[in-house]
Amino acid sequence: MTNSLDRIDERKYDELRPVKFTTGYVIFPEGSVLVEMGRTRVLCNVTVEERVPEWMAGKGAGWLTAEYAMLPRSTQKRTPRETSGPRGRTQEIKRLIGRSLRVAVDLNRLGERTLLVDCDVLQADGGTRTASITGGYVAVALAIRKLVEAGRVPEDVLKPPVAAVSVGRIGPQTYLDLCYEEDHRADVDLNVIMTAEGKFIEVQGTAEGEPFDRGALDQMIDLAAEGIERLVDLQRKALA
Repeated sequence: MTNSLDRIDERKYDELRPVKFTTGYVIFPEGSVLVEMGRTRVLCNVTVEERVPEWMAGKGAGWLTAEYAMLPRSTQKRTPRETSGPRGRTQEIKRLIGRSLRVAVDLNRLGERTLLVDCDVLQADGGTRTASITGGYVAVALAIRKLVEAGRVPEDVLKPPVAAVSVGRIGPQTYLDLCYEEDHRADVDLNVIMTAEGKFIEVQGTAEGEPFDRGALDQMIDLAAEGIERLVDLQRKALA
């Protein structure tokens, strides 16, 4: 693996884009954070509702669900609002965010309440789903902190951090945290979601051209794990 500086933004192959969490970005939600990964910016807001879906009522457990949307000019060309319901890609991403963040909450100790995580993409330059998960954890942690301070849930409701990152291959080279232009050119695109303990929640990978071998997969997974370790450290600093 080379420390090449041939990336568009002159990062090394194993370097994350600049990451920033602005907590309390919106004053009304129980948890709010603006996450920035390079030029990708996602607003993650968490609402606490004192009820659960009907199919969970009476079980004593809580629930977490997510929504995801891209604002019309978050991309180079205007993206129409999804007024007739979420498209397939949007449904896939919001379910991924929900699955990932449920791992970070002990739903059995949450009580019969729901955490609604709204992830709105303000500006998209690659990795919007991974940024939503990484920022979403911070917003969820802030919301649970308020519940703990109010004595409504125990401290151990919140589990260790969950974070996500993209990794891909362009030709023979593997790169961490792809921006849009890199993602567009990638021969292989992989999204990896992991816990702070290094356990996998989900791995989504596609060969856009030629199939890739096990060695390339292992290399991408290892690079993603290193990136997620750094993201978890940044999450913890944002919540400190």
